[in-house]
Amino acid sequence: MQPQQPFNDSNQGAIVCAQCGAPMPREMRFCRSCGNRLGEGVAEYTETVRLGDARGTSPYVPGIGAPMAQRGTSTICGPRRRRLRGMTWVWIMLGLFFAGGGVMSSFVKNVGRAPRAFSSVPSNRSYFGVDGFKTTDGGVTFDTVEPPDSPADKAGLVGGDIITSFDGHPVKSESEIMDLLSQTPIGKQVEVIYTRDGDFHNTQLTTISRDEYNRLDRGYSNRPEGRGKFGFESFRMTQIKNLDTKTFGVQINYVEPNGPADLFGIKVGDIITDFDKVPIRTSDEFLSRVRRALPHTSVNITVLREGQRLVIPVTLGKN
Repeated sequence: MQPQQPFNDSNQGAIVCAQCGAPMPREMRFCRSCGNRLGEGVAEYTETVRLGDARGTSPYVPGIGAPMAQRGTSTICGPRRRRLRGMTWVWIMLGLFFAGGGVMSSFVKNVGRAPRAFSSVPSNRSYFGVDGFKTTDGGVTFDTVEPPDSPADKAGLVGGDIITSFDGHPVKSESEIMDLLSQTPIGKQVEVIYTRDGDFHNTQLTTISRDEYNRLDRGYSNRPEGRGKFGFESFRMTQIKNLDTKTFGVQINYVEPNGPADLFGIKVGDIITDFDKVPIRTSDEFLSRVRRALPHTSVNITVLREGQRLVIPVTLGKN
């Protein structure tokens, strides 16, 4: 660094900045124009000015030989306040985002559960005896009748039937029949109108309580004889519903090798229409009928094969 020189002979109390040539008093330790200091550079001056004394006093450091205690706590040697860097802010925002997502997810789940918690359908409603209702064209349907000896079972209903009227009230949706069951006294006999294969039928059904429904289900589930086995897979069946040819049933697409169905002549492609004279219209109903049959008993399976109707006796295994 070049030494500071007096800027003229007439003003011996001032010096000239070697950096920019501006005059300044001799007692000053920095240039007011460019910030140059004796023995220091511009960057150091800038820090001194930026970190000025908290009391608003002059930003420059007093006499170069002054102890640090006299320079205030905001000198260039004082501690600097740490600032959060760009990536830190990114992580903070991601954390807030996921935390907010968890809160919203919990809120949505709780809201979704609210209708169940405050359902208008009482727990002591009348029970019909099916696996559950589904809205369909013309009314409501279900996949299977269960458990055995339930009201629907005694009334002769099977999975795939479409209920159009319950106790004199038209039924068009799942919510409508559930409302009707909630208003029907337990043990009341009601008329049920339904369609099967496009034809209308009517039957009488006596509702039961939830306790009675559970008792029937436990008795069936804990039956010591076990459940029947046919040798097929219900999810590998196709529902057949052809109004033009009057073909209704379920087509079997898999037969377990050496299983009861295979041993007694059931073939892939057969359309099962009846199980011991019970109409079969859904794969779940067929599975239910096989399971409720006693093991090692013989049942008559009605099938359509290449346009011909066959009745094949099959002795069930034990599952």
